[in-house]
Amino acid sequence: MRMRILGLDIGSKTIGVACSDALGITAQGITTIQRKTAQDDWQRLQALATERRVTRMVVGRPRHMNGEDSENVKQIEAFITYLKRQMPAMEFVYWDERLTTMMARQVLMAGGVRREKRKQFVDKMAAILILQNYLDAQGNTLL
Repeated sequence: MRMRILGLDIGSKTIGVACSDALGITAQGITTIQRKTAQDDWQRLQALATERRVTRMVVGRPRHMNGEDSENVKQIEAFITYLKRQMPAMEFVYWDERLTTMMARQVLMAGGVRREKRKQFVDKMAAILILQNYLDAQGNTLL
């Protein structure tokens, strides 16, 4: 069985999580983790990775439209450094996440999700878009 890939949209309060299918073609939303401590976040991600036989995590890297890193990149990098120490066998890949949150909101609006409900789904949808963009860019090289 092929190993799967997790896509992460890491924010200060939540982590949106998506997972690839076994063939590395499509991304599906898994959950939105309510952030507590780095250790708690790591344990939740480790459990998901073990359960789904994940060998790689694609992490959204927030950038401004001019290509420069946004303000919260340092916090994301610090968290990924922590995860790398906790999960040395895991491969981490940063992926440009420009406009994914905006696209996630548009997808949810187009799907008829009410404004009050959108907030609970937007991070997971952004993780799906990050991972799907990564999978599409890889083409068949993952097969």
